[in-house]
Amino acid sequence: MALATDESVHELPEMTPMGTPLDWSWLRGTRAEWGMNPVPSRRGLTMMDIATGTYGEVLEEPPYRSMAPRGADIDEDTPDMGYILNHKSQVWADNVVELYEEAVARQWSSTRDIPWNELQELPSDIEHAMCQLCTVLTEIEMIATDLPAKWMWRMNHHFVEAKMFLATQIMDEARHADVFRKRALANGGGLLLAGSGDESLLRSILEAKTYTQASALLHLLGEGFILDVFRQGELIAPTHVEKKIFRLSMQDEARHVAYGTMHIRQAIAGDPDVADEIHEALDHGEQFLIEFGTSPVLSSALAMLLGGGSEHIEDKGFPMQSLLATKIFTSYLARCERAGLNRIDRTDLPLELLGIDIDAFDRTGV
Repeated sequence: MALATDESVHELPEMTPMGTPLDWSWLRGTRAEWGMNPVPSRRGLTMMDIATGTYGEVLEEPPYRSMAPRGADIDEDTPDMGYILNHKSQVWADNVVELYEEAVARQWSSTRDIPWNELQELPSDIEHAMCQLCTVLTEIEMIATDLPAKWMWRMNHHFVEAKMFLATQIMDEARHADVFRKRALANGGGLLLAGSGDESLLRSILEAKTYTQASALLHLLGEGFILDVFRQGELIAPTHVEKKIFRLSMQDEARHVAYGTMHIRQAIAGDPDVADEIHEALDHGEQFLIEFGTSPVLSSALAMLLGGGSEHIEDKGFPMQSLLATKIFTSYLARCERAGLNRIDRTDLPLELLGIDIDAFDRTGV
C-alpha cells in the first residue's frame, strides 16, 4: 500500500472550514511496519498472529508511560499516566497472550450453560452442605476480581496483553461469584455462614505491598486452593448440575493459576531479590490458608458432600476430606517449585500433620 508523499500532503488544505489547523502527517504511515499483513490462523485473527515485527516486541523497560498502543508513533507531548509497574518482569508472563485468546474463546454463561431446570430436591444435609460450600465460594471468588482491578491501572499500557488477560480474569471471577450465588439459592436453600478465617485470607491478598506479592498470594495460594477443590468436583458434586459448574469454573481457574505461576517464575528470573519478598508474603499467607482450609465450617461441609451425607461422614467423609487437604497443600508446594520458589525448606505448614511426605516430594517442579 503506497504512502502519501510530502508533495501530495502539501496539496491538501491546511485549515478546516471553521479555521482550525489540520495535521495530515498520519497519511505518511507509521515509522514502523506500514503494510505488514498478518495472516489469520485457523481460529481467526489472534493476538499471536498480529504480534509481528515491532508490534510483537515487548520491551523490558518501555520509554513511555502513556496509553498509546504499542507500535504507534507517540507524540512527544503525550502526558505521563503515572504508571508504577514499568518493568516487564513485574507483570508479564510468556504464556499470557495464549491464555488471553483461550479466555475469550471459552467464556460461558451461568445463566445459559448450566441446566438449572434439572436440579432435583436433595436430602437436607446434602443441600445444606452444598449451600455452605457455595456461600464460601461466593465470598472468596470476588477477591480475584478486586485484586487485578486494584493493580491493572498501575501497569504500563505497553504490556497491554497482560492487562487484557487480567480483564478476562475479572470477568471469570465475577461469573464464578454469580454461579455459586445462584446455586445456593436455586434449589430451595440459601446463603449460610461466612467465616472470619475467609476474610483474613482475602484481606492478606488484597493488602499485599507489591503486585508480585499479590500475584503469588492470589494465584499460587488462593486460586490454587480453589482450583484443587474444583478438580475434585466429581467427588464433591451431588448431581450432574454441580459437576458442570465445577468443570466450567475449573477451566477458568486453571488459566489464572497458569499465568500467576509463569509470572512469578519470570519475575524472579528478572530480579532474584524478588524471591525474598514473595517468601515473606507467603509466610503470612500460609497461616491464613491453614486457618481457612481447616476451618470447622468448610471442613464439615466438604466432608458431608464427600461422604454422601451425614450417615457416612465419619467413616468416609472426613477421611476423604483429609486426603483432599493433602492434595491441596501438596499441589500448592509443587506450584511454588514450578514458580522457582522452594517453600519445602522454609514453610511453617504442619507437613506431617497434613500427610505430606517430604522425602517423597517432587522438587523438580515438573
